[in-house]
Amino acid sequence: MVNGPDRLQPPLLTRKQMAAMSRQDLLRYNDIRHVWHANIGPIKTPQLLELHADLYEIVGSNRQDGDKAKPAALVDAYPGIGKSTAVREFGRDFHQEQIKVRGETTPEGQRRVPVIYIALTGNTQIRGLNAAICRFYRLPTSGDADTLAERAVDAVLSLRTSIFIIDDIHFLASANSNSARLVNQLKFLSNTFPVTLIYVGVGVRDRGILNEGRSSTEALHAQFGRRTTALTLRPFQVEDEPGRVEFRKVLLTIEKKLVLADKYPGMLADDLADHLLARSSGHFASLMALINRGCYRAITTGRERLDVELMSKIKNDAAAEEERLELVAAIEAGLLTAKPQRRSARKSA
Repeated sequence: MVNGPDRLQPPLLTRKQMAAMSRQDLLRYNDIRHVWHANIGPIKTPQLLELHADLYEIVGSNRQDGDKAKPAALVDAYPGIGKSTAVREFGRDFHQEQIKVRGETTPEGQRRVPVIYIALTGNTQIRGLNAAICRFYRLPTSGDADTLAERAVDAVLSLRTSIFIIDDIHFLASANSNSARLVNQLKFLSNTFPVTLIYVGVGVRDRGILNEGRSSTEALHAQFGRRTTALTLRPFQVEDEPGRVEFRKVLLTIEKKLVLADKYPGMLADDLADHLLARSSGHFASLMALINRGCYRAITTGRERLDVELMSKIKNDAAAEEERLELVAAIEAGLLTAKPQRRSARKSA
């Protein structure tokens, strides 16, 4: 992910140019477009930029000596907001930045690894967590939890790792006997490794992991919460003018990345804004899935553009579809719109 080349946007061909292609070349061109539309992003939304700024501030100020625990960050947000993608992109940017500043190798000649990323599963145990860290470093995963921890500590120090990204931390927050042990392991990580820990999860604060499952009065004694800064990634909100302007800018950015012969300025941002809002409920992952599938249908049917008729036939994720009727009703009643009002007023004039 870090060292791979950036994906190149396919050329935008006209219908005439596509008609002049052989069938084989057209199939290849369409296949390239399908792959491109499925991998658009990450889009530098205001939400993503705000999150990155907060993470850079936390990581950049964590210059405490190695024997001092560094404050951690928890990115806790709804599913489908794009939090994992946003944090991975932050990790990628930070990695590349560190390589530019400090070089690809350490002073001792070791490969520099500024960031590691691991994703937890529902049955993660303490040993499994340590093994995942070792696996990332391509170290042996034999031995007990303590042996694995010692290997991981040596790798962190030798390879100059600065950040651990631990995704799907909500798997640790369920109400079972292992939760307290795993929270203690995370505290052990913060005490042992001279790194900034960035946790990513869903509903973590509501499940009590920050106060270690204690009551509200006992939560004052929970070290994990004191050492962790809670961040979030908000969905798109169009209840006010700044939110509508923000959503429009994102749609305009996505528009520029679509490779459809008959696309036009405002195809998404003007003519489909309300429809896309209602179909995605403001969740970025739902929005991109809808647009990706729309582009696939537009190419395979020869439509080469997105419009309400085509998009209405696209099925989206269950959560977005469940909220669809309520949002459509609000839009049709004039109670909600994704279109900036000042822009609408100018067009009417």
